[in-house]
Amino acid sequence: MPHYIALIHKQADSCYGVSFPDVPGVTTAGDTIDEAIRKAAEVLEFAAEDWSDHTGSRFPQPRTIDALRNSDDFREAATDAVIAAVPLRATAEAAE
Repeated sequence: MPHYIALIHKQADSCYGVSFPDVPGVTTAGDTIDEAIRKAAEVLEFAAEDWSDHTGSRFPQPRTIDALRNSDDFREAATDAVIAAVPLRATAEAAE
């Protein structure tokens, strides 16, 4: 089961926002960090199911945390973020 790196940000007076560096445009949020991580797994699965229908391309493959850390964009986006590995529980076809 592949895992995607998620960035979780929290600012004062806001919920926990989640984004995926390897899956642009896929985001979610939760009132608690536990809820945000649970919703992250759900939104990732939902995105994988319909990705090719909406984009005409295959669902992006996850990069390792080491590969992401070599990216200037990731290092900037990860500033003040909690980094989590979220499993993709979608069908094997969507993840391939």
